Amino acid sequence: MEEKKSIFDYLAQILIVFGFVMVMMNSLCWFFGDSAKELSAMFLLGSQGVPVEIAFQFFCISVLIVGVRIVFFTDIFIKRMSVWLRTICMLTIVVVIIAVFAIVFHWFPADMWQPWVMFLFCFGISFLGSYFVMSIKEKEENRRMDEALQRLKKREEEK
Repeated sequence: MEEKKSIFDYLAQILIVFGFVMVMMNSLCWFFGDSAKELSAMFLLGSQGVPVEIAFQFFCISVLIVGVRIVFFTDIFIKRMSVWLRTICMLTIVVVIIAVFAIVFHWFPADMWQPWVMFLFCFGISFLGSYFVMSIKEKEENRRMDEALQRLKKREEEK
């Protein structure tokens, strides 16, 4: 049974997504910023970091990602759909959202294939990293729940 979440839980998720994105983007700026300065609005400041306008755009994307996650991974809107199908739908919509932002805000030239490949590569790495962390978290939660159940059974047997 999933616990009822408050607005603060969703705000925390937004800030976690935003923080992760900003760490990734600033890392990319640090490594590639000076060489991509002329090519992309994201690297306008070179290795100095992400421009404020881009940071706010990434914050908006973080809000949208958490919104899409709410749609696909709570039972508020979708009652019956397998987890793998929810995941595929969510990933597809998130990629489309990011692609629209990239085109609208000129993050990189839309007619060059190399930036799109790098975007998909970074997105894939981020997804796999998130999946790995969530798997570890779920296993740890399951282990704690199993231990609590065993303690409860032991107490019941002692009575």
